[in-house]
Amino acid sequence: MEKALENDILGTIGSQKYLCTITWRNGQLIMDEPESIGGKDLGPDPYSTLLAALASCTLSTLRMYIDRKGWDIPEINIALNFNQEDGPTPTTFISRAIYFPQTIEEDIKKRLLNIAEKCPVSKILKNNIVINTTI
Repeated sequence: MEKALENDILGTIGSQKYLCTITWRNGQLIMDEPESIGGKDLGPDPYSTLLAALASCTLSTLRMYIDRKGWDIPEINIALNFNQEDGPTPTTFISRAIYFPQTIEEDIKKRLLNIAEKCPVSKILKNNIVINTTI
């Protein structure tokens, strides 16, 4: 099976609690946990990074569609959060609210909502996910 990324995402943690360095093809990202749970809040936590990936993918997908249609929508804003419900089948609920500083026609809003649901990260998160871990 072919990998989606050209290079693996690499991660390293040393002795400082929760501080991780994540390396991708073009640079590094520092990740940490908030002080409230023992980190030093030097970078985004894993949950924030997951939601940031969804935010970025949604915004980029919408921008490509808007540009292709030639619509005059200069800015798009997004807010995301999540909660989890335990139970026999734990469920995660992600809220994703898209805002436009200017007035957008209702039919265009409906089309953009449909396009947002089709961003690649949305599709990944809505699929069955299998994580194969080795040591």
